Amino acid sequence: MAAVPVTCVRLTTTSMHTNQILGKTSTLKLVPMGRVTRGFPCLRTSRFQISCSAKPETVNKVIEIVKTQLALSADSEVAPDSKFATLGADSLDTVEIVMTLEEEFGISVEEENSQNITTVQEAADLIEKLVEKKNTTA
Repeated sequence: MAAVPVTCVRLTTTSMHTNQILGKTSTLKLVPMGRVTRGFPCLRTSRFQISCSAKPETVNKVIEIVKTQLALSADSEVAPDSKFATLGADSLDTVEIVMTLEEEFGISVEEENSQNITTVQEAADLIEKLVEKKNTTA
């Protein structure tokens, strides 16, 4: 049996039901399988993925940059799961956010990766991955 040291875990499936587990997002699909035994529903997942989420300080820095780039007020609610489009960003705004993140963190985001960034959390996760990669190759 292998052990994998991680600081946090995010479980995702194709389901749209979301629960909070240890402060991290977990989406599990509850599937009734005939009868419920001892009051516990059966859990079935069509896809299971474990990934490390970005550090809170990285997420907070991304939120700060997004607020600045989109000229949002300081009291605007921006959460890790906030989508750029929902915050009012168009494609040009998203490109500018990515460019600012590259400058701030000293990384380079490839075009295909930047097109997949739609939320604050996705941006923070990608930054952590690229910073770690940069540090291991340096």
